[in-house]
Amino acid sequence: MSGEQDSVAGARTKKNGASADNSAGHRRLVIVESPTKARKIAPYLGSGYVVESSVGHIRDLPRGAADVPAQYKGEAWARLGVDVDNGFKALYVVTPDKKSKVTELKSLLKDVDELYLATDPDREGEAIAWHLLETLKPKVPVRRMVFHEVTEAAIRAAAESTRELDVDLVDAQETRRILDRLYGYEVSPVLWKKVMPKLSAGRVQSVATRIVVERERERMRFTSASYWDISATMETSAVAGASEDTASPRNFPARLVAVDGARLATGRDFGSDGQLKTSNNEVRVLAEADARRLAEALKQRDFKVASVEEKPYTRKPYAPFMTSTLQQEAGRKMRFTSERTMRIAQKLYENGYITYMRTDSTTLSESAISAARSQATQLYGKEYVSPSPRQYTRKVKNAQEAHEAIRPSGEVFRTPGQVASELDTDEYRLYEMIWQRTIASQMADAKGTTMSVRIVGNATSGEECTFAASGRTITFAGFLKAYVEAVDTETGGEADDKQSRLPVLEKGQGLTAAELSPDGHNTSPPARYSEPSLVSKLEELGIGRPSTYASIIKTIQDRGYVWKKGSALVPSWVAFAVIGLMERHFERLVDYDFTAGMEDELDRIANGEEQRGQWLSKFYFGGDMGVDGSIGRLGGLKKLVEGSVEDIDAREINSIPLFSDENGHTVVVRVGRYGPYLEREVDGNSQRANLPEDLPPDELTQEIAEKLFATPQEGRTLGTDPVSGHEIVAKEGRFGPYVTEVLPEIEIPEDATAAQKKSAKAKAPKPRTGSLFKSMDIETITLEDALKLLSLPRVVGKDPESGDEITAQNGRYGPYLKKGTDSRSLSTEDQLFSITLEEALKIYAEPKQRGRSATAKPPLKELGEDPVSKKPMVVKDGRFGPYVTDGEYNATLRKGDEIESLTVERASELLAEKRAKGPAPKRKAPARKPASTTAKTVKAGTTKKTTAAKTTAAKRSSSTATKAK
Repeated sequence: MSGEQDSVAGARTKKNGASADNSAGHRRLVIVESPTKARKIAPYLGSGYVVESSVGHIRDLPRGAADVPAQYKGEAWARLGVDVDNGFKALYVVTPDKKSKVTELKSLLKDVDELYLATDPDREGEAIAWHLLETLKPKVPVRRMVFHEVTEAAIRAAAESTRELDVDLVDAQETRRILDRLYGYEVSPVLWKKVMPKLSAGRVQSVATRIVVERERERMRFTSASYWDISATMETSAVAGASEDTASPRNFPARLVAVDGARLATGRDFGSDGQLKTSNNEVRVLAEADARRLAEALKQRDFKVASVEEKPYTRKPYAPFMTSTLQQEAGRKMRFTSERTMRIAQKLYENGYITYMRTDSTTLSESAISAARSQATQLYGKEYVSPSPRQYTRKVKNAQEAHEAIRPSGEVFRTPGQVASELDTDEYRLYEMIWQRTIASQMADAKGTTMSVRIVGNATSGEECTFAASGRTITFAGFLKAYVEAVDTETGGEADDKQSRLPVLEKGQGLTAAELSPDGHNTSPPARYSEPSLVSKLEELGIGRPSTYASIIKTIQDRGYVWKKGSALVPSWVAFAVIGLMERHFERLVDYDFTAGMEDELDRIANGEEQRGQWLSKFYFGGDMGVDGSIGRLGGLKKLVEGSVEDIDAREINSIPLFSDENGHTVVVRVGRYGPYLEREVDGNSQRANLPEDLPPDELTQEIAEKLFATPQEGRTLGTDPVSGHEIVAKEGRFGPYVTEVLPEIEIPEDATAAQKKSAKAKAPKPRTGSLFKSMDIETITLEDALKLLSLPRVVGKDPESGDEITAQNGRYGPYLKKGTDSRSLSTEDQLFSITLEEALKIYAEPKQRGRSATAKPPLKELGEDPVSKKPMVVKDGRFGPYVTDGEYNATLRKGDEIESLTVERASELLAEKRAKGPAPKRKAPARKPASTTAKTVKAGTTKKTTAAKTTAAKRSSSTATKAK
């Protein structure tokens, strides 16, 4: 982006500055991260300021050997980018895509009197500011400008109250970056060697993957237990002459909880092995037969109220949002991914709608509290506002109160209605949720009553049966008027505003059972993690930072360790192998307490209580650091990795035992270099089977395994081709089932060289193959069907005008006709064998259609209206598989998305992600770049690769030398 586009000069004049600042011609360059923020704040600062964006980081550690400058290529540490033998100096290079940006910023610096580094107010922003300082090497005074919201008042105040660069914050961020590089570059090669190439390990990503894998292991080990009880509809007697009170129902639900004083077992009484957790004789497991017998024996019997317990109910408001709770709530309430939530929040912040969205704090400023209380009073009345201002404190590991909570920006909050016309649908929904939560945080408690009732009746068979009923009535909604938090339905949560009203009951009151139904239940395995619940778990354990959770979750999906089935996170078999290796040989690196403890140690560096170089040296080479058993006390990361590699048995690591089959053979999943497969040893021979990519590990049962083994990897033999004599087989392939012929092996002389063998194989004839039609099944396809498929492409005839041959072919994207270079789609696969020359010529006589208009097919599924575009969403079959579309955007279904179970929420989420990426860039000839009107011309080709081998001492001196006087 050109400087003319990024730099914006406003019309206002900066007020209340020092006399020197107000002198004629005094100019300042303000650098922020994003062009959006630059355009937004420039008018607030006025004509004395030039606002430019760095577009994120401008330099980083080398990404590969090509990035390493020539003078360092011979160094042993160059690949790592960190000189571990010389104080852990980091080698930074300007990334290739930022060289022009650096040139532009340097040019702008020549025409200003001061430099304001106005990057984000966190460690990352402080580090970007330091990198800018080190790269630009300004000769003018430098100020650090910090703000937490993009409003005129906040921006002008930040410009008046600048500070120096926070060296400790920079140290803390740089330590994290170097630590992650050491971790990744030392451990990842072990995975390449022992599991498969191109895998990666990371300080937080590996722990996050372990959490998901452990949950899947729990599900795989889980044994369901069954238990029964009785659900009842109880009925009070109508009192003669009493008025009908619609608020007090006559009927209410109850459930059997005890028989003859022995409490009935419920789901929580069973362990994951399907057995009772305790052998306590007071807990009784009711069988189906007993439940049905008791239900029958209780019919027409009288019941009475044994006890009534009523208590006051109070619910305090939720704290304002911080990064992690915003991600969780947006995931639960709106089905947003963490990445989508943060992307939208970033836009809201940069455009001045909310405060900074990367924060661990739940506190509100005095002005924000005043604004929330004032607005709540106006909207709901004084009685709905808390008697005194509320302030919230954190009770989570590694909390940092560095910033304010996420809230609407400004001294007076704009209501959702006031900003609706300025925001798109996703932005509006997120803003509304943040606004509601902030207002609700200053409102009064919700109040009500809860009632617990015990009801007793005697069966005709003599047992005393106790039923229980509970109710909740909200008498004063309080903050619930403004906001109700979403609940995780998978864990059986109940909304805070849900009411279940019971009639007015008294001890000894008579009741009758209008309905008695035996109910059977089965215990369920723990639910898989979703993005919101994984964020909650990471926060609970104190692992990583909330600001990084979105990128962590995206990374473990992009690396293939985790995939989504609906909203559930499912680990791949590769993840099982990687985590198994880490647990056995690098256990401390994926230990939850150790990883959380490391965050505490990094915080000590941020607070200036620990020296960066010494800490890294102890971590890498070993030393007295951390708790007993820490990496440093075990000899350091380098020793740990080097001493473990040779002890790792790759076959053992890549073997995940599942169960024993009926004959006692152990069935295992093997993770090979080309993917996972099933294996068992039968009579000394290895039997293998392909594993479907979309089969979750906990659903791989013995029954499914036997079915997979029944389809051998070499394929199902269909018969012999009567023409060629070759065997015809049906196989499962990477792109689906297909048929092929088995050709005789070519004879290669034993004394042939490797090159000669390779050449002979290359010249050998290739077998014919043909993909199965969608109407075909690999289990039922016949030899006749296979020979038809192998006969393709079929010659339809010749075009009488051009003489070109017309063929019918089945391609990866469906059936089509081909004449020379002109291809035309066919609407059905059957046409491949039935279309005549006359019909083909008719198709070619019509104008060629492209894209959506070509041979339109009916949708595979209709879903409903997209909440953003307000257009109907349908699932269609496309060139690259099924996709969802609203007519404007198309989004391919992901691994784990099934057409039958695809929901409106999931479809809209896929479209939203596609919409956020924008249309694919069009290729066009490079235009001649106009001369810049805001910066001096820089001669092309003169920019050298900028590097820095940095030390803390150098950093301190540079920041001190260039600070504002």
